[in-house]
Amino acid sequence: MNRLQAELQRLYPAPAEGAVRALVLELAGAAAWEQLARVWHGVQVDLQLPAPGIAVSGSGYQLWFSVAQPVPVQHALAFLETLRRRYLADVPHDRLRTSPAAAAAPEITGMPPAEQGEDRWSAFVAPDLAALFVDEPWLDLPPGSDAQAELLSRLQCMSLADLERALAEPAAAAATAAAAQAQDPRGFLLAVMNDRAIELPLRIEAAKALLPYFEGQRAPAR
Repeated sequence: MNRLQAELQRLYPAPAEGAVRALVLELAGAAAWEQLARVWHGVQVDLQLPAPGIAVSGSGYQLWFSVAQPVPVQHALAFLETLRRRYLADVPHDRLRTSPAAAAAPEITGMPPAEQGEDRWSAFVAPDLAALFVDEPWLDLPPGSDAQAELLSRLQCMSLADLERALAEPAAAAATAAAAQAQDPRGFLLAVMNDRAIELPLRIEAAKALLPYFEGQRAPAR
């Protein structure tokens, strides 16, 4: 087993008995990297998860997440759906593919690096180079095995606790918002504005809605 094969086996082994360690999210079409980059940054900043691998697939961009232990397919699907709802809610479903895939949904097949057609190769890429492939999300030549292995060697696996925490955060955010709403509208808006688990645009809108409350508390000019 060469170094690249060892890194792929460490991070993304084949599924077994209805459980997986490799979770993949792929986005194709215009602005694919700009939109998928929201996920790449968000999982690290908002969810404190290890950075996923970034790949160009020949037709779009992919994020490759690794879990330290096998998880049931349904848990993997729930995690990927959580990311979609949180960061890609504005993206049409037909531009997305996942692995594992939900029933009757198109599934990602194969793993980078691999030939995808004449002069077209999938490959893992460095974060600072990902934006260079927006027009052609592939490599024209086979990527170097050592370079691919080096990129993968920098990636870490999510723990089961990481995955469970990521799945729990949306539920916790919804519970917080519901509790605040039961108190009063101002409390609801304050809870949304201060909850880091809620998407930033929604927090900004809550802050805007609170402006009349703050204006009313200002002392009158003398």
